[in-house]
Amino acid sequence: MAWKNDIRIVVSIDFGTTYSGFAYAHKQNPEFIINDTWPDVIGSIKTNTVIQYETGYKKVKAWGLPALAPRPRKRQRFFDYRPVERFKLHLGNLPDSEKPKLPENLNYEKVIADYLEEIVQLIKDTVNTRWPNVDFFENVLIVLTVPAEYSEQSKLILRECMFNARLIDHQKSEKLQFTTEPEAAAIHCLSVLEEHCLTDDGISFLTVDCGGGTVDLTTRKVLPDKRLGEITERTGDFCGSTFIDEEFIKFMKFKVGESAMNLLEQQRYGQFQYMVQEFCRRVKLPFTGNKKDFKTFELDIEEVCPALKQYITGKEKEILEKNDWIIDLTFEDVKAMFDPVIQRIIDLISNQIRYGSAFTIMFLVGGFSESKYLQSWIKDTFGYIKIISVPKQPQAAVLRGALQYGLRMDVIQTRVLKYTYGIEIESSFNEAIDPVNLKVDDNYIFKFYRLVERGRQVDINESFGDIFLPLENATKLRFSLYISKNLNETYCEGLEKLGELIVDMPDTRLGKDRPVEFRIMFGRMEITATAKNNVTGQQYEANFKLEF
Repeated sequence: MAWKNDIRIVVSIDFGTTYSGFAYAHKQNPEFIINDTWPDVIGSIKTNTVIQYETGYKKVKAWGLPALAPRPRKRQRFFDYRPVERFKLHLGNLPDSEKPKLPENLNYEKVIADYLEEIVQLIKDTVNTRWPNVDFFENVLIVLTVPAEYSEQSKLILRECMFNARLIDHQKSEKLQFTTEPEAAAIHCLSVLEEHCLTDDGISFLTVDCGGGTVDLTTRKVLPDKRLGEITERTGDFCGSTFIDEEFIKFMKFKVGESAMNLLEQQRYGQFQYMVQEFCRRVKLPFTGNKKDFKTFELDIEEVCPALKQYITGKEKEILEKNDWIIDLTFEDVKAMFDPVIQRIIDLISNQIRYGSAFTIMFLVGGFSESKYLQSWIKDTFGYIKIISVPKQPQAAVLRGALQYGLRMDVIQTRVLKYTYGIEIESSFNEAIDPVNLKVDDNYIFKFYRLVERGRQVDINESFGDIFLPLENATKLRFSLYISKNLNETYCEGLEKLGELIVDMPDTRLGKDRPVEFRIMFGRMEITATAKNNVTGQQYEANFKLEF
């Protein structure tokens, strides 16, 4: 890894569903600097993950907070310039019905690349202002965080987007590294433990990263030399704070009619967004879950979104006219918006405990972790846990942890595999047990040969493999690597293929007696496959650049 000698600056990027940010540090003087200067905003550690296009959606008009429409003027056609939001959710394994709709002829890969290109340009300007002689492609290491539940394909798409955003000069660049959001959060929490002298070997802790779109969990153990080992498989779910916004929109559809809300969103998006932001600012953020702290909120339609009135008809219109176009949000209404989202977070934590995760400390990080109602529910449910803590600036925990990871990648010592890994091998077809539709010529069938199973704790650079023999007259031996969520997979049909490594074996005189040792090794956030021809001594290697 000679490239590491060229690195002078480390930059971490937290590309979130609702908010994004970046931080940076010089390796020689690792002062952590979190960017707080954004378009139209100074003093905020993150900006909105929102992008607005010119008519036709080809040229970017605005990004971040300026892309979110304020209360619109009556004659402005805001639907022509509607911003694109929550597009990161397209990378997740969500039903299509839960993914935000994109304008026609605009795919989510382009939106992500366009948004990241704006972030990247700001990063370059910021870094070059402080260190003018830094070559961005040569001297800067980028660490990008990803949710725990992302598929391998989603991560490949992100790498391509980062290349299209001109963050790296080629798609396989090692100067773009990934770490999962819960892993980055855990690394930051390790530094918090150090501040409180709680880094004795064997101490375990759970990190719950509550963001806008996802909530990610990881359970870690402190190892010698202040390194971290993973105890259980990382988990996550789409139950971040934006789903409370979705519950509010459902509530409004019940009050004013689904058709009216849909028309408002389509034709007066500025007012639609302003209404949601008012709910977040005045209701969601201050909500504590304590009825004594709550005062019924009066949402004045004529003041907040006057355009909505023209779309409301029928009985909803009659009721609202009697109530002077005011909708009351009671304590019970707001609690009902929070509860299903928080319950999913509680279930995630319970599952970590149920499946053998033992810890004495729980950290709550991420923007949603600042919710007093979420904090109180977690503390009431898991009061038997010795310490439940919300570190200072929890919204920046992932940024800080990713930066620490870039400065010291060996901080992670072990991980728990999320998948079973294996290769495709040719086997004799057995009519009694093998599916006929998978049969290939000459009565053979391709089967899944397991190398290492899901749930196993592996050390960094630990390898797994076996010795394989080619067909008698074969001049090549192909190793195709597959992953499965199952522990005991039989066939490769329907599995995700990560890549392949081909060994040339032109000399067939020894027939099958040409053993090849194939192994996979789990590095930091990549998988390296090696094959050695035990007859000739020739070695082959493939780096799949895939997270695990």
